[in-house]
Amino acid sequence: MNAVRSIVRALRINTRAIELKMGISLAQLFVLQQLAERAADSLNDLAERTATHQSSVSVVVRRLVERGYVTRTSSSTDKRRIEIGLTPEGRKLLEDAPSTIQTQLVAALRQMPRSDQDTLADLLERWLTTAKIDLAAPPMLGEAEHA
Repeated sequence: MNAVRSIVRALRINTRAIELKMGISLAQLFVLQQLAERAADSLNDLAERTATHQSSVSVVVRRLVERGYVTRTSSSTDKRRIEIGLTPEGRKLLEDAPSTIQTQLVAALRQMPRSDQDTLADLLERWLTTAKIDLAAPPMLGEAEHA
């Protein structure tokens, strides 16, 4: 349980610091940082890169589009696909951005052998299922519940 409490504490501290400094959520900053590395070919691409569900990242992207930090455009090669990229305002916001706890957690997870990642995911899912915690697509770390 100490490890779980440490993750929760780190998320709470990082969330508060980012919201105060930047005026956006931790999840929004994480998505912006992923898009700064490279634009996303689709919501599914971005969901994979952020290690979250497509519906959760969709809510974050919508909020970033509304604030003028991200663009959503139809793909020139496949009109069914949406490409997601940063606006100049989004790039400017990132100039003084701190690292996010998600970036650290995802990077550390990706350093683990795939078999360890799968084992960890299986054990966590079994733990949550046994505790009767809903495994439906939760919001991204650092983002409020969406309706």
